[in-house]
Order: sequence, then structure tokens, then C-alpha cells
Amino acid sequence: MELDFFSTAFWIAVGQIILIDIVLSGDNAVVIALACRNLAPEQRKAGIFWGVAGAVSLRVVLTVFAALVMDLPWLKLVGGVLLVWIAVKLMLPEEEEGHDIKSSANLWGAVKTIIVADFVMSLDNVIAVAGAAHGSLALLLFGLAVSIPLIVWSSQLILHWMERFPSIVLFGAALLGYVAGQMVFTDPGVLAVLPALPAWSAKLAGAVGALVVVVVGRWLEQRILARQDVTIV
Repeated sequence: MELDFFSTAFWIAVGQIILIDIVLSGDNAVVIALACRNLAPEQRKAGIFWGVAGAVSLRVVLTVFAALVMDLPWLKLVGGVLLVWIAVKLMLPEEEEGHDIKSSANLWGAVKTIIVADFVMSLDNVIAVAGAAHGSLALLLFGLAVSIPLIVWSSQLILHWMERFPSIVLFGAALLGYVAGQMVFTDPGVLAVLPALPAWSAKLAGAVGALVVVVVGRWLEQRILARQDVTIV
């Protein structure tokens, strides 16, 4: 992707990265709260700060690495397929088991817990954001720089919005499907076996990906809720 700070495409991509981070990082606030719940009140702010700083730094490194290797043949295809699965799973009802996060009464124990938990939960975010950046490292870093403070400062508010307005999750899942469709269609290995196609084909592939995610996600959601004898409103 040709980087042009003043282009519409640049800001659309930034918006996609921010929305992806918001939708896929909602659980991070819960993880942080659980990891720090046994700390003394005066240590909680320090635990949250250093835990988030370590987790964010690790995520940025992983995402930059993913963006740099994403143009290798067939990696986008694999990432796109994984992203479709992640997007569909996002739409399904949550299990009642909760988060298996151990709290710690020690400051650095809590920090370690936050970093490790975020690392385990970051695969979906890394793949999605790297795909939305279209190979532009500057765009990737700019999008992360904007979205990460937003998530850290307003994570509880974001969780409340997502619970109150389920359409945010639906829109986010559709966006992931769109990014996944474009990732698959722009994979160098896939393009090598396809005939020459018009430029708008990538957008069409993204739209198909979004449609597949919404249709499959809704179908699976209805089946799960039917088994639980819950009526979808």
C-alpha cells in the first residue's frame, strides 16, 4: 500500500486498525482487573501501568514482525482463514467459565500475569491489525499509537458499550471478515495461480469475507442459543 498521510485510504485503514483493536481488546480490561485484584490499593496503579506497558510493547513487536513477513507466499491465506474463524467466534455467545487468571499479591507477579495473559490472547489482534495495515509499517505504527492509549484509558467504557450495543461486535466481526477476504485475495501465492483481475476485485473479496462471517456467525449463534433454549431478540 502506497503511504499517503492525506489520502482517504490511509485514514480508512487507520479507522480499521482502531476498531479492530477496540473489538478484540475488550477482554484485556478484565484480565488486568483480575490479575491486580489482590494487590494493595497503592500498588494497583503501578501494577496496571507496568503490566499494560509490557503487554503493549510485546504486542507492537509481534504485530510489526507479522506485518513484515505477511507478504511471504501463502501466509496471508493462512492468516485470512484464521481471521475468519476468529471473527465468527467473536459473534458466538460467551462460555460461562470466565477467565482463568490467577491474581497475585505481589506487584511484579501481577505484571508478569498481565503480560503472559495478553501474549496468549494477542494472536487474533496481531493477525487482524497486520492485515489491515496492508504492509505499511508506518501506517501500522500510527494506527497502534492511536488505538492503544484509547483502549488503556477507556477499556471499561468500551466494555460497557459493547455490552449495551451488540451491533458494535457485529460490525467488528464483519470488518474482520472484510480484512480476511482482502488478505486471502492479495496473497502472492494466491495471485500467482489466478488470472489477471480488475483492481476492485480485492474489495469484492473483502465484502464476500464480511458476508460469510456474518451469515455463518449468525447461523452458529442461533444453533447454540437454541440448544440453550434462549430466544434471540
